[in-house]
Amino acid sequence: MYVLSVDLLAVVAVVASAAWPVPADAWTPFAVLAGCAALHLHCSRWIERIRRDHSHLPHVDLCSIWIVAGAIVLPPSLAVALVVSIYAHRWWVVGRWDASRPPHRNVFTTSMMVLAALAASAVAGVTGLRDRLGAHRPEGWLDLVGLVGAGTAQWLVNTALVGAVILLTVRPRSLKDAAGSPSDNLLEAGQLALGAFVALAVASWPGFAVPMVVAAVALHRTVLIHQLELAARTDAKTGLLNAEAWHLQARVELDRTRRQPPGATVGLFMVDVDHFKDINDTHGHQIGDAVLRRIAVALGGVVRRGDALGRFGGEEFAVLLPSVERAEALAIAERMRRQVHEVVADDGEGGTVGGLTVSIGIAVWPDVAEDTLEGLLAAADAALYEAKRQGRDQVRVAGGHRRNRWLPAARSEHPGT
Repeated sequence: MYVLSVDLLAVVAVVASAAWPVPADAWTPFAVLAGCAALHLHCSRWIERIRRDHSHLPHVDLCSIWIVAGAIVLPPSLAVALVVSIYAHRWWVVGRWDASRPPHRNVFTTSMMVLAALAASAVAGVTGLRDRLGAHRPEGWLDLVGLVGAGTAQWLVNTALVGAVILLTVRPRSLKDAAGSPSDNLLEAGQLALGAFVALAVASWPGFAVPMVVAAVALHRTVLIHQLELAARTDAKTGLLNAEAWHLQARVELDRTRRQPPGATVGLFMVDVDHFKDINDTHGHQIGDAVLRRIAVALGGVVRRGDALGRFGGEEFAVLLPSVERAEALAIAERMRRQVHEVVADDGEGGTVGGLTVSIGIAVWPDVAEDTLEGLLAAADAALYEAKRQGRDQVRVAGGHRRNRWLPAARSEHPGT
């Protein structure tokens, strides 16, 4: 209903904007912006091919550069036409080959951008920015206010519409999470800033927009590289750090802690889902993966900012906690254990999978004598085995200094680990 409501509102807005008069001299900047956007999408199509090979990556098209520029310099009717032409071209070049983006999703994206563009267009009209740029009568600070206002209006509408989808589907922990990550918003702000400069260039002479295609493609490629780097560090099933990335981050943090003055501490948790094999055997591996994702979200809601949470392998998670005392580590682990009790997953047959528990082993340096990552892992693993041996759904802390290294505990539940 939400998607259809946004689509319907966009249709009404398109019909209303069609009544807006189109000056004869507006067609040239429209054609240039539409051509630049098409050239940008065409030149970056190989980037989308790479992205589709890593389908878990978020889609980035950077079309806001051209959309906000059109919203500022074009009358509302042509601004809407620009949005529709851009997303029709994007679907033809990219979307129709991408099964993850069915036509209705592309229509919804187009509808959102139509509404966002009209919001920016309204600000450009109310502030007089469009008229001053068209008459080549810039007014400095007043135009800057109009540019910032138009970009802000587009961002607010787009963020609100996308955030509502996130709230209805992903169910994030807070409204702040629904508004997007700082890096996402920074990228959007960068696009809007570039779009403002494109608008100023087009108002001077439409051909000045063409060089921005090179900048847009270069930015697109930079974003893809960042996504691929992130994918290389991320566990595909849970979205947490994968084992390799977690080990690397944990070693760096442990080395930093060892260089600090006496009294510095670092904690390490080993978290294992109890009886996870039974879930896979009863409900199948897809449901098991869904359970792991839900548990990952639950654990992530408890750890502190700066803690390193990763999937260690199978149904096992690892957490590195800088600057944590034994009592605080125990309290955090207990909150994790209780939070997992609340996890419920769909079993795929109309029922649910619940009653989940985890066992947690804790090692805090220097409470344990081991000052290497392998040693801390072995100590936490031994404490985890003790929690399992005592009946599961428990937290155990590795205590005391030892001269000899802790030996990893062999667990019959995890053959091959």
